[in-house]
Amino acid sequence: GNCIACNDYVALVHTDLDRETEEVIADVLKVDVFRATIAQNVLVGSYCVLTNQGGLVHARTPMQDMEELSQLIQIPLTAGTVNRGSDIIGAGVVANDWSAFCGMDTTATEIGVVENIFKLQSPGAAMQSALIDTMM
Repeated sequence: GNCIACNDYVALVHTDLDRETEEVIADVLKVDVFRATIAQNVLVGSYCVLTNQGGLVHARTPMQDMEELSQLIQIPLTAGTVNRGSDIIGAGVVANDWSAFCGMDTTATEIGVVENIFKLQSPGAAMQSALIDTMM
């Protein structure tokens, strides 16, 4: 949702979530939980999408904040937009380690950034394509 952005190992959460909720998130998802803001926005789930390969954050996230956050959660981050310039990344992209789906208005440049940060143009993509063709 709006208050949580996570991958298989870490979760970024709204800074105002209570400790009990933070513990539930850690126990249920089996991840390390960090309170964070993205470009001074507390709704981390709206302004950030994470996978195990990388993360896309609000376009106005300062470079120093991205570097600190990247070191904290141990994945590369990049700033960008979706749906022709929308900073609300979580509303325009859903991604996992193998694929990503973007809103219809997402431009080719924005898709390129998504493919790059989530490493979707890797050699594994050819294997994925072959598996999908075989299954259909």
